[in-house]
Amino acid sequence: VPEVSDGVEWDNMTSGAYCNYNNDESVCEIYGRLYNWFAASDSRNIAPEGWHVPTDGEWIILTAWLGGEAVAGGKLKETGFTHWLEPNAEATNETGFTGLPGGGRVFGGTYDYINWGGGWWTSSSDNGTDGWIRYLDHGAFDVWRYVDPVVFGRSIRCVRD
Repeated sequence: VPEVSDGVEWDNMTSGAYCNYNNDESVCEIYGRLYNWFAASDSRNIAPEGWHVPTDGEWIILTAWLGGEAVAGGKLKETGFTHWLEPNAEATNETGFTGLPGGGRVFGGTYDYINWGGGWWTSSSDNGTDGWIRYLDHGAFDVWRYVDPVVFGRSIRCVRD
């Protein structure tokens, strides 16, 4: 998967790509890299052997197991304010997921929302132009399930097969 730092090139990708928030390698040491949905859904599997990018259905199962989307976010977020803006609502990290607010990359290759929130791709598409994500926000204790355009940059969290 190639690194793509140029915003125009990023917007026009039709295959997997990654970037570092603000094109700053040091940021990825804490928050990890951002990927487009093509990288998350590629049949060659970006995940290490024995792992995979979760489907939308797997996220639905996880959030249901945690008590539903309305409360699961706090259970997935890193506690405290080292990386999250206040109030970091109801963050307990009782799952050990340690969700971090790595922000994202949006239209025009613009970066936004670091320390505010973080989103994770699923390997599932809504309609071929959008992919399902899960989003955690500093001011909310729920998990937001929605679609992003496939060219947006989001984090990826792999799960064991």
